[in-house]
Amino acid sequence: MTHFPLYVIVFLSGSSVLAIEILGTRILGPFYGVSLFLWSALITVTLAALSVGYLLGGRWADRGPTYKRLGLALGGAGLWTLAIPWLRDPVLHLSEPLGLRAAVLVTSTVLFFVPLMLLGMTSPYAIRLRADRLQTVGRTAGDIYAVSTIASVLAALLTGFFLIPNVGVFRLTMLIGGGLLIAALIAFLTGRGRVAAVAALLLAAGAGVGSTWAPGESADPLRGLVEMVQSPYAEIRVVDWEDTRLLLIDGGGHTIVEPGTWKSLYPYVIVLDILKFMFDEPGDMVVVGLGGGSVVKSFYRSGWGVDAVEIDPKITEIAYDHFGLEESEADVHHRDGRQYFITHDKTYDIVILDAFGSSSIPFHLVTTEAFALIRSRMDPDGILALNIEGVGWHDILARSLTRTLKEHFREVWCLPLAEPPNRLGNIVVLASNRSLEFPEDMLGHPRDFLDDRYLHWVALTRIHAWDNRFEADIAGVPRITDDLNRVDLWAERINLEARRALHSEFEWKHLGW
Repeated sequence: MTHFPLYVIVFLSGSSVLAIEILGTRILGPFYGVSLFLWSALITVTLAALSVGYLLGGRWADRGPTYKRLGLALGGAGLWTLAIPWLRDPVLHLSEPLGLRAAVLVTSTVLFFVPLMLLGMTSPYAIRLRADRLQTVGRTAGDIYAVSTIASVLAALLTGFFLIPNVGVFRLTMLIGGGLLIAALIAFLTGRGRVAAVAALLLAAGAGVGSTWAPGESADPLRGLVEMVQSPYAEIRVVDWEDTRLLLIDGGGHTIVEPGTWKSLYPYVIVLDILKFMFDEPGDMVVVGLGGGSVVKSFYRSGWGVDAVEIDPKITEIAYDHFGLEESEADVHHRDGRQYFITHDKTYDIVILDAFGSSSIPFHLVTTEAFALIRSRMDPDGILALNIEGVGWHDILARSLTRTLKEHFREVWCLPLAEPPNRLGNIVVLASNRSLEFPEDMLGHPRDFLDDRYLHWVALTRIHAWDNRFEADIAGVPRITDDLNRVDLWAERINLEARRALHSEFEWKHLGW
């Protein structure tokens, strides 16, 4: 009997392993954020599940290998995978009180351990089915693991580079489950298990039909979901909610505006406007992290020459299509922020780093080496501004950033927005080698705008941040380097607070399928 069907089964099984692992970031990312801890949890669960699968698969095979039993394992993995979209929300709700690290690990285990364990059983079981005699066991094992690994490599490339951005998370999950049922069908047919084969065929066909019906994956304006995009970098949603439009990236808020007027309702954007008053006339500025384009629009309207650096072209499309950004308002460069400063020698009056989401911070943008590079791309009197989140005004992240910035800039100030001071909120960090002062009456007084509620709020927000500015205490805090970088650890606590606030105040329907 030819062993070709067995290699097809091994290929389908191997390709599913890494596809499921990568999909896990998009299945859980909108709720937890795609952070170091999510990746660590998924890798841990994958390796643990495969190890258990190898252990059980080898012992099960020694009891008498049959294609029917192999089909049962593959069928179980396929059915569990098909159930993941419906299991996700209840598991997320139950695990949320555990805290970020525990919740991510528990949820990853519940959703992915069983199918990955069953897939881990495939290779040792296939080796036992394929080996004709003792003298060829080594070659047989090598062939089986080579086919499985090659399948995983191809699946990793296709899943990340093509399938998730073009097929979507729900459909791809269904297709993987259906593919595993097809693998089970091949095993049943090879072992002449006709009844089981018919059942597997029907289920696989059902998965194929189901993959064409993906509830919640496309725009649904009636429930406020204006746009949903799976890009190579993140899940992106545009949501209309209570007379506002929001940009959610992996479930975290990045832009809040008033539709039509495109006035920003995010306090940190209003505070960044203070930078304009520190220069006699408009100059050149660059913002790393485009988002919906609120910062870009604000500076462009004030006469500044604006460059924007955004790694994800889909974000730029969203800003043009749904947040009123015009192509003439900024020269947008699609690349990593640090790479931009390495490859471009243009100097700027203002550099704004606004790429820091609630789930994680691009660690390579906040090291002493990165700040030295950025400083070399600034005019002598230029100002660097960072928008970060912190739990309290004196969060260790703000203090450590201050210490690191002090190695390159004479003055470093923190402008807090949270009220009261111990709550989660944005902190705008300013750094320069010039005096960061200007006539305070330039901010305007709230009483001057009693007839305009928006301008009244703008004045209050700016005055609150400027009047409460402080130089962070850097005693005993570590500096951040390319070699030793703790920002992922600090971001975990901030992410947990931000997600709890979002989940309690924002409707669940906008965060999941």
